[in-house]
Amino acid sequence: MSAPERIPPRSLTPPTRLPTPSTEASRLLSPAELLALGELTVRGRVREASNAVLYCTVEYEGHSAPCVYKPVAGERPLWDFPDGTLAQREVAAYEISEATGWGLVPPTVLRDGPYGQGMCQLWVEVETADGGPDGADGGPDGDGSEETGGAELLALVEGDEPGPGWKAVGYAEVGEGRTALLVHADDVRLRRLAVLDAVINNGDRKGGHLLPAAGGRLYAIDHGVTFNADDKLRTLLWGWAGEPLPEDVLEVLRRLAGELADGGPLSARLAELITGAEIEALRARVAALLRTGRHPEPSGQWPAIPWPPV
Repeated sequence: MSAPERIPPRSLTPPTRLPTPSTEASRLLSPAELLALGELTVRGRVREASNAVLYCTVEYEGHSAPCVYKPVAGERPLWDFPDGTLAQREVAAYEISEATGWGLVPPTVLRDGPYGQGMCQLWVEVETADGGPDGADGGPDGDGSEETGGAELLALVEGDEPGPGWKAVGYAEVGEGRTALLVHADDVRLRRLAVLDAVINNGDRKGGHLLPAAGGRLYAIDHGVTFNADDKLRTLLWGWAGEPLPEDVLEVLRRLAGELADGGPLSARLAELITGAEIEALRARVAALLRTGRHPEPSGQWPAIPWPPV
């Protein structure tokens, strides 16, 4: 597979902003429709990715936006995911994210492209800002009810306590025999993402998959290793493990359980993307979260944190 080798900076149009349309009808074009209907042009390749990841632009009827295209032809086989494709699971994760109403996954579609069928996802502009456990710039209030804005979402701190507004994950080696405490922000967006990961059984939630965007939005990417019928949850977002789920989250899970019932539009859509056994396991995970009313805890049967963690 050949493509231009230039890698563009990750500082482009976020998925919430599209060019101003020229007609009333074109204003109804959604980002997902733009991705599905537009013409893809490959602009570069992200070479550090383990699978083929192509940076593209998509254009349709005067609209254009940057996007990522991951062709199935560029996927490496995974022994523990023998069915389906990474691209299909990425789209399934987007469908679940949309069903929750949290909008944590950028618009994602399955479509044909220059190198065959693949996943196409809107490119997210990352907004950076100074901040951390010791900073006062936009830090969370410590109860998971606020957003950190542009502040850092992950950090390493000295000592055994995460500090106000942060949740401890575990200890990490930082070189020369030293360890530091890995923490993440006590942030409502991250908490929702932790629940979404538990629902979709995300086996690879790393720090580099978290994209703070303009307007206080948080997006998460790289959901190809999800929906396995076996428990595969590996994540950096263990800070709420064992804690009660907020009532608003439980309400979302109740609604999601209803939408996952046989015969519903969501189940029909997922049936095009993942296996029947994986859909049943998905329903069982939602039911378990509702039954316990708590965030899941590591099983202890395998490493709970992905490596490398970023």
